[in-house]
Amino acid sequence: MVTAPKLLRIGIMGAHSTGKTLLMRRIEMELRGLDIPVARAGRLGRRAALVPLPKMRHHTVDSTRWIIATGIADEVAAAASLGNDAPVRVVLADRACWDAISYYRAAQEWNNRTLPRAGSESLYRLAAAHDPYDLLLATVLDPDVPVRPKHDHDARYRTLVDHHTHALLREESLPSIPVTGDHASQRRAIEKALQLCCTEALI
Repeated sequence: MVTAPKLLRIGIMGAHSTGKTLLMRRIEMELRGLDIPVARAGRLGRRAALVPLPKMRHHTVDSTRWIIATGIADEVAAAASLGNDAPVRVVLADRACWDAISYYRAAQEWNNRTLPRAGSESLYRLAAAHDPYDLLLATVLDPDVPVRPKHDHDARYRTLVDHHTHALLREESLPSIPVTGDHASQRRAIEKALQLCCTEALI
């Protein structure tokens, strides 16, 4: 009997300019150094810029649905690209599917709008239908860290995204590891990811 290779999915979410992509790159490099097949899905911001849908503070149900669905599709494609030649394969989701809901909720609060029930519930169902992440990291906002030039500069919106990120994790009972900008915190997150992948590789 042939045993199917284990697929591990590690996701990250949090406000912009909190080190998500850099942390995922570091995890990716460490895994490659251990010869564990890994693919990183994401880069949605650049692609979203080409789609004529509202963004950031102006997110709507439709724009959020596009981000969730595109992110999930990217993760599926990334997993397929890894083949079946190793006992463990890893997909890194640079923006877990729940991340889009945090941005959407923050946009509604920023605009003093009430969340539309039907549309919001459809987004939650879409995210919940995706397979759970084996490890979910959630960055913590440090307001003293400057925002990268290409990102949104609205401090209030960025703070709202951070608030809704961690509130959403609690509300949906999604196990996660908070990651601050502190080097030790980031190193612990990387070690947790490596420990998970290496343990599964030995089973």
